[in-house]
Amino acid sequence: MLTMDDIVREGDPVLRAVAELVTFPLSDEDKKTGQKMLEFLINSQDPEIAEEHELRAGVGIAAPQIAVSKRLIAIHVHDDNDRLYSYILYNPKIRSHSVENACLGGGEGCLSVDREVPGFVVRSARVTVEAFDIDGKPLKLRLKGYPAIVVQHEIDHLNGIMFYDHINKENPSYLPPDVTIYE
Repeated sequence: MLTMDDIVREGDPVLRAVAELVTFPLSDEDKKTGQKMLEFLINSQDPEIAEEHELRAGVGIAAPQIAVSKRLIAIHVHDDNDRLYSYILYNPKIRSHSVENACLGGGEGCLSVDREVPGFVVRSARVTVEAFDIDGKPLKLRLKGYPAIVVQHEIDHLNGIMFYDHINKENPSYLPPDVTIYE
């Protein structure tokens, strides 16, 4: 079981590296890594397990965050209608995105960042993501709102980008016009 001790913190070079593509068929190790990542998210959202193992709640995690520089993410997040998006995505790629933008009203956080970083992270309000599942089958997800923000955050990790790289340096609280804010 992954714990917070397994999470790489900011400053570690793996978080700034571009992750390598995962090869198919998947190795047992790559399958196990994906399953552990999703299990971590599920456990982190369970109040009893999280407290017992001192887990910070997470809705997404990328392999570089556990020192595995491969293009692999897991998400476990509900949308505004309480629909659950629970996926392990291998080689995820954003194929298209909306011109409309969105952000989280309280800013973004990250399991690899142990501090508050004030500021708005403006992202696409909707994205279409293509990836492969644990069986090597292609997946296409159309996400909007909170799940879209989460998947963009995690794919950024695969490209060595941290969420705070998107924050306006001169004015962290600046919001361009017509940005939808999710609380």
